[in-house]
Amino acid sequence: MVYPKEAELRTNEDRLVMMAVVGEITNPSVRGYRISHDGRPVMLPGVGGIRYNLRVGDRATGWAVDHAEPGVSISNLTKDRDEQAANSGLNFLACVGNTATVISGDAKGEKGVVTGKHGGIEHVLVDFSPSTLDKLQIGDKIAVRAYGLGLAVVDYPQVKVMNLDPRLLSQLPVREEGGTLAVGVTHAVPAALMGSGLGADNCYRGDYDIQLFDERTVKEHGLEDLRLGDLVAILDTDHSYGRVYKEGALSIGIVVHSDCVISGHGPGVTTLFTTSQPGALRYFIEPRANLADVLGLRT
Repeated sequence: MVYPKEAELRTNEDRLVMMAVVGEITNPSVRGYRISHDGRPVMLPGVGGIRYNLRVGDRATGWAVDHAEPGVSISNLTKDRDEQAANSGLNFLACVGNTATVISGDAKGEKGVVTGKHGGIEHVLVDFSPSTLDKLQIGDKIAVRAYGLGLAVVDYPQVKVMNLDPRLLSQLPVREEGGTLAVGVTHAVPAALMGSGLGADNCYRGDYDIQLFDERTVKEHGLEDLRLGDLVAILDTDHSYGRVYKEGALSIGIVVHSDCVISGHGPGVTTLFTTSQPGALRYFIEPRANLADVLGLRT
């Protein structure tokens, strides 16, 4: 990826370490019937694999899927003394906006970009162009230049930044407003709608879900047109040390997977910014605050 440098915000980017992590394209997994929130048994595609016609920029709702991940899903399947250690390294260190390079198979050398992290299944999600997707196969290895863990905005210490490549930060719709940091988002989501993912002890990996089962609330907040890759504000939530409700706090993240049929689930959000201090972080509505638009991933 090519990142223009604007550098409007002072960060500790020059103190961050860039590291190599690697994963391989996973097999899709289907667990049989899913029982929907209204009691219907349904059989649908789910997580893993390669999606040829679902990428960031596409709608996150309305597909005949459950928890579908855009683009390519990768996981580190290395077996060592701790089976989870290698994949935990991939999931903690990879950040949205990181460059990903195919290092095996017919698409070797092709480049993409990390678009999010999906908790539970512990996948890192990567977007590639359609021509590259056509060359990829299950098991191909993807190397990620992990860069961003530890990122801080120097003049706004009350705002924590996570899961974000600092080069992408300079391209996002972020501005300073009266001594506070303001981020452009496509939607604002009430904390009451947030479901699966609550209870995690940190937000440096994974996601949590926007429940879309109450039609009146969905229409009231315009959530029926959520897109994969949208930046969204989660109101009255603090993600500093896990996900909690706190009046006046604010968290901003990116939509990383599709809606879901089972209770407590919906489009997943990976955290990018959070504060526990009312007013320290603000949002403004920007309809094009989507990763596909920001990075020009779609034509």
